[in-house]
Amino acid sequence: MDIFGKSISAAIFDMDGTMLDTERLRLTMLKQASTELHGQSMSDELLMDSLGLSAQRAEALAKACYGAAYPYAQIRERADALELDYVRQQGVPVKNALIDVLERLKKNGILLAVATSSRRAIALEYLQQANLSKYFDVVVCGDEVCQGKPDPEIFLTAAERLTCPPEQCLMFEDSQNGLRAALAAGGQAVYVKDIKDPELRYRQQALFACQDLDAFLRALIPLTRRYPMPRINERFPQSHNQLSVGIHGFGAIGGGYLSQVLANWDGYTRPARIIGVTGNALLRNLVNAFGQFTVNYERLAFEQTIKNVELIDAADETAVIAMYRSCPLVALCLPEPAIRQQADLLARALLSRQAVAAGPLTLLIVLNKVRAGQYVRQQILEALLRRVGQAEAMAVLAGVHFCETVVNRMVSRLPKRALLTQIQSGLTRLDGIPALDLTALAGQPATEAKPLSLQAIAGLLGDLSSIQQRLARLNLVLFNSEPDMALYVSDQSPLLARLRQVKVVEDIAGLQMIKNRLSNGTHAILAWFGGLLGHQTIGQAMGDERVQRLVDRLMREEIQPLLLARWPQHADYMADFIPAFVQRCRLSFKDPCDRVGRDPIRKLQHGERVLGTLTLAQEQGLASPMLELGLAAGLLWALEAVAPADEEGRQLRQWYAEEGSLERLLTHDWRLAGKPVRFVGPGQEALLDRLTALLAEYEQQPEQFFARPLVAAQQAAKPARVKVARRQVTTQQTRAALIP
Repeated sequence: MDIFGKSISAAIFDMDGTMLDTERLRLTMLKQASTELHGQSMSDELLMDSLGLSAQRAEALAKACYGAAYPYAQIRERADALELDYVRQQGVPVKNALIDVLERLKKNGILLAVATSSRRAIALEYLQQANLSKYFDVVVCGDEVCQGKPDPEIFLTAAERLTCPPEQCLMFEDSQNGLRAALAAGGQAVYVKDIKDPELRYRQQALFACQDLDAFLRALIPLTRRYPMPRINERFPQSHNQLSVGIHGFGAIGGGYLSQVLANWDGYTRPARIIGVTGNALLRNLVNAFGQFTVNYERLAFEQTIKNVELIDAADETAVIAMYRSCPLVALCLPEPAIRQQADLLARALLSRQAVAAGPLTLLIVLNKVRAGQYVRQQILEALLRRVGQAEAMAVLAGVHFCETVVNRMVSRLPKRALLTQIQSGLTRLDGIPALDLTALAGQPATEAKPLSLQAIAGLLGDLSSIQQRLARLNLVLFNSEPDMALYVSDQSPLLARLRQVKVVEDIAGLQMIKNRLSNGTHAILAWFGGLLGHQTIGQAMGDERVQRLVDRLMREEIQPLLLARWPQHADYMADFIPAFVQRCRLSFKDPCDRVGRDPIRKLQHGERVLGTLTLAQEQGLASPMLELGLAAGLLWALEAVAPADEEGRQLRQWYAEEGSLERLLTHDWRLAGKPVRFVGPGQEALLDRLTALLAEYEQQPEQFFARPLVAAQQAAKPARVKVARRQVTTQQTRAALIP
């Protein structure tokens, strides 16, 4: 493998200070042991000079400083015991990005070895506790060589055991003596800074010198294989890196899609923890109890479990701020009103992050809005300026990558009743779990616990296995999802190049517009037209030939040509998107038309989804009868109260009652939640006439209204009399008021 211009077949790592953050711990324990056994702590100067030396050379140095009677061997042994006790209780501190580096090297065919001055017993225990043993083909320790660093013997021994020439080995070191040993061995030295910098002349001889392993990882990533887009049934990476990532807004897309994107990560590792923010107490309690949840891909009859998940309360501002402070990547999955409401919280979180110098933040903005990144940035800026000055606010924002996204996946949350049934069914499977008898161990220090017989151990393991098997069958399915994989993201953050399920695009605004027009507008029209025909779900509506033809003609004959004329560079995206979208809708038997068709004001207003596409068609001089039919269906869906509980539908009916005519309803300037609302714009008088005619046709000849997609497609080749199952309107007054 070519790394930094060198042919590399192996990598040899020093352990303390390079892979493990144990040098400072070792120095502390040596001081404590020296105080206990000699009555005097070791000096910092002696400890610095001893870094990277073998035990024999460090002992000689210590006795030269404190005299021949200085009990260095006993002090070192006591320090080892203190250090071991610490790591057994607290764990081994692993350097940031180490797991990522090891995974990339290992999975790109590089042999790995450890060359440490530590004794074998300690080295093996540390590697085991840190779950690093699996990576290394060879381990060479200080008590297995005659000469310690800076002598090259330990590196030469490791290279020989790997059967690799030293010049083809990367040799990672953090100390001057270790770096000298690597250089003397003829290896390709990589210097990783820890406590004390070596002299400049040694650093300059290294193939690569960096402040930390994360810097080396960033340089390594472009040289190693990028994993392709994952398949749904592909396993997530087994190894966890040391990152936590956040999802602010753990709803259908956040929990049912983005958690899966983050769990795939770069294909080499996955985050140690996914932190989700939700105000749903039931969801929070269930996920935290299980530590995981499952997504169901109905089209494939496949389930995928997302593990290492923790949910925090959206009302717990301290926890939310802590999440932003600790995570290098957060997906923001909140609607516009929630972003406005929480702008101050976001501003405080970013200020807190800057205060601890946590580094750049990648903010994935999942908001169905063109230029969503600018919108979120502006909301946070205004909140920051209420707290700090202009210069500080701009410095905070400079540390944030505002990355806009396009999501092509459809996800729905499992209904509460189905969730309750699922949990109750799962709990019945726990009947009969054996009670564990741990009395032999309870309440006793580990050194005094009575040893269990082999028979007792076998029985205990059998009980544990039974519990594990039954708990594994408690499957918490929270979301139903479609399998479309890619998340399209604007090219704003270098971190995105690592994520295998992300497609980075330059023209994200164009892609947002295409998706908005092709998917969102068509999806809403499908729901409105299907709802008027009496269909309950999207899947049922797509089983109706009239709805099928409407969707097909909308996308292929009207919307796609308009978008291709504006964004020809995205022709492949559109060609792939349309059949996938139609297939998803055809199988969406659990997606209610009422849900998809909700909020008609937002979807029908000027510049959005339907009317925005109609305006584009008007500008290009193209006829769009299916779009006009869809717009009429949206108005009727609201005015006939197909979904009585829809708040925007009720508001539209109220406005209509106030104005008394369709023309005044569509041309008046309204306000909703403090924001202006306008439907038909100036210069669209002809559209008003066609809409009036369509609504009159619905009132007088509903069969002809619903048959329009078929008649146009078949060019009136045969009579278009279609038996229509129509939904009853809510009130006689609404029905009579349709046509003024």
